Amino acid sequence: MKNSIQQLIDEQLQRWELARSNYEALKSVRTKELSVDGHTYKVQFNPGRIVSSAAKVDKQSIKERKCFLCTANLPPQQSGLPFNNQYQILVNPFPIFPKHLTVPDTNHVNQLILERFDDMLDLAEVASDYVIFYNGPKCGASAPDHAHFQAGNKGFLTIEAELKNNKGEVIIEEPNAILYKLNDNHRTGLIIESADKEKTIELFEKVYHALEKGNDDTEPMMNLLTWKENDKWVVCIFPRAKHRPSCYEAEGEKKLLISPASVDMGGVFITPVEEDFKKITAKDIKTILEEVCLSPKKCKELIKRIKA
Repeated sequence: MKNSIQQLIDEQLQRWELARSNYEALKSVRTKELSVDGHTYKVQFNPGRIVSSAAKVDKQSIKERKCFLCTANLPPQQSGLPFNNQYQILVNPFPIFPKHLTVPDTNHVNQLILERFDDMLDLAEVASDYVIFYNGPKCGASAPDHAHFQAGNKGFLTIEAELKNNKGEVIIEEPNAILYKLNDNHRTGLIIESADKEKTIELFEKVYHALEKGNDDTEPMMNLLTWKENDKWVVCIFPRAKHRPSCYEAEGEKKLLISPASVDMGGVFITPVEEDFKKITAKDIKTILEEVCLSPKKCKELIKRIKA
């Protein structure tokens, strides 16, 4: 599959001008690093991502636009690879990563994770050079009406390196699996590491069912990252308290057009507006994370429910 994916990328960049120009532009995007209480975050100025960051995801806006992930609405230049008889792997024409994929269901069904988490693990196994990510319907997904994953090449997100030396409180430990808390006071994250797929699914479902849902939510708010490393799945679960931070709707100097999703939770904040890239500080990132992630108190309550 790895070779087939690379062939797809090569073919698409050769014949699809929009994708080719956006990937070329990605080579010259500006980045900077900020440290938030010892945790490294990158900030990327990427004007092409305004499509996602500013996406209107209210029910009326979604109803009035064509779904850009449905096969019938794809650009004629866009082609894909079948996966698991249910999805197609596509090149994302508005990249964050040097290699950025979108993997939509071939059917127009809502963005929900519980019944397809095993597919996410399968994708991480066959696309072993990639980190697979899932954005919940109110957690950064610009197409909450169409189930899909995304994938970006490994070595890009700062959390990949951080996890090697950043294990926090152990919540559940078994001979072939562990669930622990990310050692970060501002970014609430729960991490699963396991070489056993069924055990990985079991631990994920345990966390899923312990999470609280809002009155009008069909699933708990969350972002997910997963990848395969040393024959183990690594799954990062970021429970969310809020969709967008207050700076998103602010006026004047306080405004930052940032709509955090899995990539931001993984340590790379995307700024589609140049002025935001210039002015964002470590304090801003800290504030955004504290707004959109679970509070320490809520996290303790969640861990208590998981252990019950």
